[in-house]
Amino acid sequence: MFVLLGVITIVFVLFFVILPADPARLTMGQRSDAKSLANIRKELYLDKPLHVQFALYLNDLSPLAIHERTDDAQKKYDYTPLFTINKTSALVWKAPYLRRSYQTKKEVNSMLLDAFPGTLILASLSILLASILGIFLGTMAALKPHTWVDTTAVFTSIIGISAPSFFAGILMAYVFGFLLKDYTGLSIISPMWDHDPFTGRHFMWKSLILPVLTLSIRPLAIIVQITRSSMLDVLNQDYIRTAYAKGLNKRKVIWKHGLRNALNPVITSISGWFAELLAGSFFIEYIFGWKGIGKITVDALNKFDFPVVMGSVLFTALIFIVMNIVVDVLYSVIDPRIKM
Repeated sequence: MFVLLGVITIVFVLFFVILPADPARLTMGQRSDAKSLANIRKELYLDKPLHVQFALYLNDLSPLAIHERTDDAQKKYDYTPLFTINKTSALVWKAPYLRRSYQTKKEVNSMLLDAFPGTLILASLSILLASILGIFLGTMAALKPHTWVDTTAVFTSIIGISAPSFFAGILMAYVFGFLLKDYTGLSIISPMWDHDPFTGRHFMWKSLILPVLTLSIRPLAIIVQITRSSMLDVLNQDYIRTAYAKGLNKRKVIWKHGLRNALNPVITSISGWFAELLAGSFFIEYIFGWKGIGKITVDALNKFDFPVVMGSVLFTALIFIVMNIVVDVLYSVIDPRIKM
């Protein structure tokens, strides 16, 4: 809660105090008249002191808030009244209100929720691919140290870590979506849906190939190295030697006793990358034209659409907070020595 409040404060100060752009003029355009600008400033609470603006912003974001008992307020916030405070106000329950886009006039909540499934699909498949391959290759490298398997895994992971996402995305799009398009059948632009006038709308699974492969490169490289390092440490522990001395099957010792106890740092890495991918794979979504949180955020930055950017930042912070809680729970499940 305190982390999220800190993020909200930073976002408010950054967009309403530090940045010189006038939100009212961004909303109405450069040719708007003074009366229209005054009405917009009143609607956005820009005519009030900063501390009042911040309090109203918190009130908009809070699920439990105080709002006017009017039809306009009910339509704007879509709240459920809990009890009446006075003749004009009531304590209400509602979804966090992230305000409206300056450009499209749509509610930011609906824009983010509409884009989130695309990001969720992309992030889930990417982290699944990276996790499976990364844990397997890291374990193989640890079991055969100082061999060609180990050297190849480490060298490849270093290359993967060194490749920035935007560079890998451009390279993958150019090579497989342009130069080798006739052989791969892939395209640079990857729409989520294909609209056929006869058969209707179809999900484009092929469009996922290049973005998923590109997104999985860096997390795969990190997971390989962390798994290798953690497994090397675990395999040298006394209880592993004791398990071998008792005559336990090598495969059982490695995969059940060794890998399970080596997974804690791996899970931390996977959760961090998954949260980052869920928060919006900005460059990858933008390069491949994939509709997700990252793409609409980049589009909003290009148009100075601050409410969308602010909403994306807060949504990102919430994802990281939730993922940290999930990881704490997973720790206690995988390693019985860790208690909640």
